[in-house]
Amino acid sequence: MIGSLPRREREIFEILVTAGEATAADVRKAMVDPPSHSAVRTMLTRLEAKGMVSHRTVDQAYVYRSVPQAAKVRETALQQLVKTFFDGSAASAATALLGLTRTLKPDEVDALQRAIDEAKER
Repeated sequence: MIGSLPRREREIFEILVTAGEATAADVRKAMVDPPSHSAVRTMLTRLEAKGMVSHRTVDQAYVYRSVPQAAKVRETALQQLVKTFFDGSAASAATALLGLTRTLKPDEVDALQRAIDEAKER
């Protein structure tokens, strides 16, 4: 779903995911080469219509937050990351991620081994 968003809407969604909550002005400040304030508000309204963000009113200002879609967001983001930086190879991405950590907890090792075993069976 995130991958199908226009670039600016995706940027706004990612800002909200990172920030937790933000006003339209806060979102605009965090954007690269931001459009007008009204354009940001329009894109937030579109994201809300798509069910990706919600808002609450605080002191006459709308405060936006991303709607929890953790599994869907993670999957889409990881697919894009693997496609862009690892030529579509999940194994290369996993190897690179493992290289970022010095130690793994026993339960993490077990989970990785289960995933490897399942991949072999497929």
